[in-house]
Amino acid sequence: MKIYDISMTIHDNMSVWDNKEAKKPKFITTVNYQTSDVYETTICMDMHTGTHIDAPLHMIKNGDKIEDYNLNQFIVKSRVLDFSHVKDKITVDDLKTKEINKNEFILLKTTNSNTDLFLDDFVYLDKDGAEYLVEKGVLGVGTDGMGIERDQEGFPTHITLLNEDIIILEGLRLKHIKEGTYLLIALPLKIKNVEATPCRAVLIER
Repeated sequence: MKIYDISMTIHDNMSVWDNKEAKKPKFITTVNYQTSDVYETTICMDMHTGTHIDAPLHMIKNGDKIEDYNLNQFIVKSRVLDFSHVKDKITVDDLKTKEINKNEFILLKTTNSNTDLFLDDFVYLDKDGAEYLVEKGVLGVGTDGMGIERDQEGFPTHITLLNEDIIILEGLRLKHIKEGTYLLIALPLKIKNVEATPCRAVLIER
């Protein structure tokens, strides 16, 4: 058995969506060894920073929150699909070249994984690709972009997937992962009343 860490490392100078300084994590040492016998840190961070899960509430008014998910949805069979050759966006035609089965969690590997920097032209999942994945009955879709879409008015990729309770997992690191099937474990933090949460995502190869 081999375990692959596919999560971004959280730190105060990490790359974030649109390179917005406000989205970078802030670490505050609240207690240190100069004043105490213990060391403690407080962190302030946007829920959509790093590797994270989007719940429907992120894009759908009164949608489900992270707490409404069942943990079984985050320990599942997954399939990594290599689209490193694709430029700009992954379309339905691209997806039709790959094997995709019902109840799989699909992870999209692209050139996004070749850098830890935020790219304005990152490869994203087109609306028609999202509609095709809904038709295929997948459980979730993960991407190595810091977002699953860009430059689409009304966020149709998000809406298409979240309306069907298909989990969105963003900010994966897949450069070192080969195309194939794995066990995905990507557990959300147990936080109430939020639309997203960071997670530690790993793949297990048996």
